[in-house]
Amino acid sequence: MSVLPLARDERADLAALLETLTPDQWNAASLCRGWSVRDVVTHVISYEEHDQRDFLRRLRQAGFRFGRLNEVSLAEYQHLSPAELIDFLRRHLEPQGATARFGCGVGLVDAMIHHQDIRRPLGLPRRIPVERLRYALPFAVTAPPLRGFWHARGVRLIATDLDWSHGRGPEARGDGESVLMTLAGRATVAQDLSGPGSEILRRRLG
Repeated sequence: MSVLPLARDERADLAALLETLTPDQWNAASLCRGWSVRDVVTHVISYEEHDQRDFLRRLRQAGFRFGRLNEVSLAEYQHLSPAELIDFLRRHLEPQGATARFGCGVGLVDAMIHHQDIRRPLGLPRRIPVERLRYALPFAVTAPPLRGFWHARGVRLIATDLDWSHGRGPEARGDGESVLMTLAGRATVAQDLSGPGSEILRRRLG
């Protein structure tokens, strides 16, 4: 399965949402702790056109602390206005550089998760196309930056609308979007899951 069309469509959907947001919504808090909606969008575009050499440069700037890498990357694009951020995203619907890794899987799943990081606190729900979720769920388990395998340890996660599951232990059930966001470590979304395993996840992620 080619991931590129899925990534392109997800990014186009995100850009379409951003074009509807008010200034207050751009400044509103996202699900990413300490980040506004604008910060999340800036992060999404901050790895485009950057290769391994740029990664090492940023890592040096971060004092070789991986926890500060996003902070350094964010700072390089903080001068862009919302309109410029949208224009940048529109020009990069096809992932380039670091986001093109794993056949554009990084670009797809990163955009999907951050899309929801924006929509959920703004009260703007959507139905994610099934084919995107089917790719994103196993990807989120194994992708090192997301640490889904660690977040979900000791729990059996079940996406009730996709016939998808992962892990062993007490069950935590919910729709595919909620399971994906829980794998990504979003504590507030874990509250949407049901079953004995959901309480484990709430305590762990909270």
